[in-house]
Amino acid sequence: MRKPPLTLYLAAPRGFCAGVDRAIKIVEMALEKWGAPVYVRHEIVHNKFVVDDLRAKGAVFVEELDDCPDDRPVIFSAHGVPKAVPAEAARREMVYVDATCPLVSKVHIEAARHHEAGLQMVMIGHEGHPETVGTMGQLPQGEVLLVETVEDVATVEVRDPARLAFVTQTTLSVDDTSDIVAALQARFPGIVGPHKEDICYATTNRQEAVKAMGPKADAMLVVGAPNSSNSRRLVEVGARAGCKYAQLVQRATDIDWRALDGITSMGITAGASAPEVLINEVIDAFKDRYDVTVEQVETAVENVEFKVPRVLRETA
Repeated sequence: MRKPPLTLYLAAPRGFCAGVDRAIKIVEMALEKWGAPVYVRHEIVHNKFVVDDLRAKGAVFVEELDDCPDDRPVIFSAHGVPKAVPAEAARREMVYVDATCPLVSKVHIEAARHHEAGLQMVMIGHEGHPETVGTMGQLPQGEVLLVETVEDVATVEVRDPARLAFVTQTTLSVDDTSDIVAALQARFPGIVGPHKEDICYATTNRQEAVKAMGPKADAMLVVGAPNSSNSRRLVEVGARAGCKYAQLVQRATDIDWRALDGITSMGITAGASAPEVLINEVIDAFKDRYDVTVEQVETAVENVEFKVPRVLRETA
């Protein structure tokens, strides 16, 4: 039986970013240096496949430092941690490695600098997301106020409207965030913004590729985890860009083929913590069912690389 034709648009950039790449490398190098088990506070990146692979190599994933023994190394996830976490690890004389993405660390440094200048911070982010928790935890209680929506801006209670600055989570929707920033600037005209956009290059680039791909495709799949903020934003951006069906899938086995009945074009992208092997798995699943022509939709070329901490580069 002849397979129906399908044009498969593949977003570029997609998948792993430099921060995720570095974080995974940190866990692998720690296992090489110190042997198993190495403890990791929170999922190193939000992807089950990646976490399961590292677990099989000897990483133990826990939610809190209390769950770690004093005599084994612990790694802090790419999302960042509150200041209290490394302070407690140091108090317990633990060996720890911070895998916080350097672009998240940049936001932490910026928040601390504004705090030192006497400014109260407003953070645009998602409540409970580990990156938001980590950034808010850089400063004393009450010094960072969280807003999630334009509506939140109208009700946020600040200490002094003339002494404010804002930061953002690095994995937000670029368009939604610009609306919230505009609302903050309208209500607090003197509010100080970041020197350079907080939303990271990888989030921005992946959203731009989806915007270019969305109008071409009958449907779109984003390969990523349900707890991955940047992956969920890609689904929203795809739907907003005119794609009638945009869904998040963790693996090829999650694809709802009935929902895709009758399509002639398909867009595929992946969140920043999804490995290429999962993207290829999805492409192969389409090739099994369709006569596929692959077209790449490239909107940027990435060549960013972050070094791993020196402690892992030194020989034992």
